[in-house]
Amino acid sequence: MIDNEIRDLVAFRLEQSQNCLMAAMVSADAELYKDAANRSYYCIFHCMRTVLALDKFDSKKHSGIIAAFRQRYIKTGKFDPVYSDIIGSAFEVRNFSDYEDFYVVSKTEVDQQIEGAKSFYEAVDKFVALFLEGV
Repeated sequence: MIDNEIRDLVAFRLEQSQNCLMAAMVSADAELYKDAANRSYYCIFHCMRTVLALDKFDSKKHSGIIAAFRQRYIKTGKFDPVYSDIIGSAFEVRNFSDYEDFYVVSKTEVDQQIEGAKSFYEAVDKFVALFLEGV
């Protein structure tokens, strides 16, 4: 049984994810590709935290969130393995663009990141809706 506190947390995190996705698209349109890559990753990150909230799991480390999501939801077949690749790519591009001084994110890279984030968001939105219907 999912209590109201968890439902509220799930809704809040999913909204954060959607806001990051919208910010990524706005940043890309403004040719702010580093910002778009960052927001795309955080869309995915908040999506993972949304799903993990259903298990009452959280971690202070990004690596902990990623590992738990892959273990609990990708390896078990609840999410397609393609999402593991999307996570890995978004994490890598975000790290390079945020922490490497001369790393240049291309428009093509950002378009791929946004498409991955959008696909991830849609899959999580559908999963959460179905999960909560069944509870």
